[in-house]
Amino acid sequence: VQLQASGGGLVQAGGSLRLSCAASGGTLSRYDMAWFRQAPGKGREFAAAITWSGGTIAYADSVKDRFTISRDNAKNTVYLQMNSLKPEDTAVYYCAADQRSGYVRRVENDYDYWGQGTQVTVSS
Repeated sequence: VQLQASGGGLVQAGGSLRLSCAASGGTLSRYDMAWFRQAPGKGREFAAAITWSGGTIAYADSVKDRFTISRDNAKNTVYLQMNSLKPEDTAVYYCAADQRSGYVRRVENDYDYWGQGTQVTVSS
């Protein structure tokens, strides 16, 4: 499966963005999905994950109550709605996929397929 992330941009603190991850070459319902992010000078970190059916969702503490992950399997797309953005949310955001397992995974190495990343910059 190939993943294409989009929707990043420059936003002021307190603003919102919605990221999209479009899948091709495979049926999205066969995959658990996640969003990771990498800030300048830091390693890639987990942000949010959702199982293939959408039945189980997990968030990093740093984004909980501000970000919402969702998916539309009919459109082969996963979303990350980001509200109340902070300068520390500035990062390249990556979507990731792996064969469905029924449980959420927070570890980068658990995912075999990655999108190219989309830049999110939050100004103070």
